[in-house]
Amino acid sequence: MISRRAVLLGATAAGAAGFAPSALGHMAVSRDTLPPNAPVRHLALSAAEMEVALLGPDKPKTQGFCAYNGTPFLTWRVPLGTRLMVDFENRMPTPTTVHWHGIRVPNLSDGVAPLTQEPIPAGGRFTYNVPLPDPGFYFFHPHCDETGQVGRGLVALLLVEDPAEARLGFDLEHIIAVKDWRLDADGRWMPMFTDEGASTAGSFGTVRATNGSVIPPRIEAPAYGDVRLRTIVADSTRTIEFGCDTNNAAIIAVDGQALVPLPLSKLPDEVWRMGPAMRLDVHVRMPGPGEEVKVFDYRTAEPYLLTTLVAVDKGKKKTPFKPIALPAAKVPLPDVSRAKKRDFIVQTAAGATAIAPPLPADDPLAKALIDSFCVGDKTFWAINRTSWGAGADLRLPPPLDILKDGDSYRLTITNVTKHVHPMHLHGHVFRVLSSTRKTTIPPYLADTVMTEPNETVEIAFRAKSGDWVFHCHILEHMDAGLMGWFRVA
Repeated sequence: MISRRAVLLGATAAGAAGFAPSALGHMAVSRDTLPPNAPVRHLALSAAEMEVALLGPDKPKTQGFCAYNGTPFLTWRVPLGTRLMVDFENRMPTPTTVHWHGIRVPNLSDGVAPLTQEPIPAGGRFTYNVPLPDPGFYFFHPHCDETGQVGRGLVALLLVEDPAEARLGFDLEHIIAVKDWRLDADGRWMPMFTDEGASTAGSFGTVRATNGSVIPPRIEAPAYGDVRLRTIVADSTRTIEFGCDTNNAAIIAVDGQALVPLPLSKLPDEVWRMGPAMRLDVHVRMPGPGEEVKVFDYRTAEPYLLTTLVAVDKGKKKTPFKPIALPAAKVPLPDVSRAKKRDFIVQTAAGATAIAPPLPADDPLAKALIDSFCVGDKTFWAINRTSWGAGADLRLPPPLDILKDGDSYRLTITNVTKHVHPMHLHGHVFRVLSSTRKTTIPPYLADTVMTEPNETVEIAFRAKSGDWVFHCHILEHMDAGLMGWFRVA
């Protein structure tokens, strides 16, 4: 059974906020995405600091590593259609929240201060209602001091499993989590936010790692078998070009959403470019016994090895490679032909100028302030000349736009800066329609999309009621102003 507290958090939340969902400008209702009788799983979650040997077993240990439930890269696997009621406790010395990235949660469980909740103080608790209506690869992380806390490891993985996928015939599944560390030679943390990094491409880690280790994994898989690689860029800054040294590999999902299998060999340079927060499922057919498949980041001057798959004889016979298609995604799809168009420019900040309409004076968020701990010290970036609060200006900016619940929208996102920006929209799965640079890639579903310098990307989505942020997932960029929000009412 679901408690009354859970219903208030996830169903309508009218008692908690006291607002009119139909009045434009007033706070929007927080709608659930599963029926009240969905199966419920109660889970305890905590965030705390710990000591970890990030530089290797024979190197100095690092203090102040952040982890959920005391487990670096904690991974939860939960059946599709389950409702998670997550009792969270903040055991860290500083405030935090939990954001359920890519999950279509009720707005009041989105974890964004001050839009959906206040920061959870040290020793504080908060219960999140996390319905899981869509299968796929997701994750969760803080949305307060995100640069610092994610930079020190506070990321966990969430795999929502469709029983139908268990019958597809994969012999092995392997997760690749790309996450660097900003450490000195003695294992001490270096500053996560720097003015130079925040105003350019970000402050990169000094130590590369895969799944938390500086030694790339070597994984045994059946010769001629089928491997499902599930890759996430959990880093705060790094952009990678994912690729394999085999022609028998195809993308089968992006950001957890299935797509018609797309062979890597059909892509420009045979790679898929991924930025922070982006995920990729790839089907790899293994070669014969004793042979290897190497998975690389090809974006670096010398390809960086992420994982090696080693083929071992398990008695399987060689057959022609045919990529396995996942069940089609069932997320709400936009009506592109009737979608309303909106244009947004990602740009450098030009001062505290806002061209978006202000909220009415009686709106509960009209005078909301952003907690100084949750953002950076300076503003370098903006969306349509509007920047998220930072430094001494901690006012919540007006919404980028006010949208209507249930309507479809087409957003053009034009990057006029010199740096890439992976743009993430909370609470929604959108369709990537087109790009002025990636013209050979077919439309696909995602929650985060890469925008290159001087590129325009068009996405479409069906708006869901709530106050939802839209931001760059290079975390220093976000903390330095590159975040806005939509009100869907």
